[in-house]
Amino acid sequence: MRTPAPPSALGSYAPKGRLGWLLQLGYTTWRLFKQNGLQNHAAATAFYFLLSATPLLLLLSYALQLLGHIAENSVPATILMAALYNQLQLEQLTALGFIPRQTQLAAGGVGLVTLLLSSRGLVNTMQGTFGIIFPDQTKRNAIVSWVLPLVILPVLFLLMGLAALAQVTLSFLAQNDFIGTGNAQVLQVLNSLFGFAMVWALLFVAYWRLPRRHPRARDAAAFALAATVSLGLLLALFGAFFKLENYHSLYGALGGVVFVLIGGYFAFLLLYLWAQALYAWGKADITALEKLFLGGSGEGASKLEGYVFADAHRLLEKYGEIHPAGHSLIEEGDDSRTAYFLYAGRALVYKNTDGGRRRLGELNEGQLFGEMAYLLNEKRTASVVADGEITVLALPPQTLEELMRHSAPLSRRIIDTLCQRLERMNLANPG
Repeated sequence: MRTPAPPSALGSYAPKGRLGWLLQLGYTTWRLFKQNGLQNHAAATAFYFLLSATPLLLLLSYALQLLGHIAENSVPATILMAALYNQLQLEQLTALGFIPRQTQLAAGGVGLVTLLLSSRGLVNTMQGTFGIIFPDQTKRNAIVSWVLPLVILPVLFLLMGLAALAQVTLSFLAQNDFIGTGNAQVLQVLNSLFGFAMVWALLFVAYWRLPRRHPRARDAAAFALAATVSLGLLLALFGAFFKLENYHSLYGALGGVVFVLIGGYFAFLLLYLWAQALYAWGKADITALEKLFLGGSGEGASKLEGYVFADAHRLLEKYGEIHPAGHSLIEEGDDSRTAYFLYAGRALVYKNTDGGRRRLGELNEGQLFGEMAYLLNEKRTASVVADGEITVLALPPQTLEELMRHSAPLSRRIIDTLCQRLERMNLANPG
């Protein structure tokens, strides 16, 4: 019977172990981020975002004109319009040409078409990027791929616009003491929390549903929260260093476009970075197993990787087993499919023959064994017995399959070892 290795034998999972695993997670995230070229995908997404923002400003001009007509006979509409101009600095946007003073219906129709097409391009770009971050061979439904982008972005912008509208209205009312400073502050906090929750919900849906093979909802929710906080910090940073009036006074209207483009680029960069971290979260153990099995001799191995993946505490706690001398890890003829990596100690390989049990060889530290039964879908062809106390990593079939999908160098090594074993078996049994 297998005995899981106790923490005292394998090393306690102390802060060093947690920090080591977080270091592995961060390294894996950054390596995949650079490998997938996500900075280029963030730039493309920001471009489509800018295309989407332009017709939205045109629609905003329609709303302002309509609100101006209503404000002639309505005090609440007058307050709302003043709040919009004051909080969003719409007068400056109009003066710089971002919002036209007079709009025509034909131009509005073109703007609406541009909004729909650019929103489709934006959503498709995001879907394509998530397909790279979370690789999977399954295809999406064609109807959903065409219809969803035409609907989702206008709805998202509408929800975000309503939240922003509520925020600027409350700020204006508080500044002019219409509802009392205390009440306004409470409402502003509640509205800010609502806006935060809405952004988090949108990111959660994106992280959970955009990948074709959906991650766990709990993990998607945690990384969506981290992404939301990061976006909030980014917004605060831009507000501190790129004041709208100062930026425009220096660079003019074109500077405003560049400002929006840069902001969108960094926002999508953060969004994709956290999505890549979510993927790496599920692959950190697989990557660590790959580095351990290849022993620093894998393709692209470096001293940095050797340092980052030197801590095996997490792997030992998750997969490690300690067995005493004489324990049979594998029995010839059984149907088990678990593969093993010999972390410490030595094991002996035996085969039953007509003349009795015959020793075929030995296994030393750093060797992977027991994978043939899974790869060939057959019974065990030999027995493996511990020569002394040994520590092994026990890998279930799904973990071995994921390892081989993840690592081409490891797959080649396993296939090469398998071919050598088959060759030895054929030489030993020529008939």
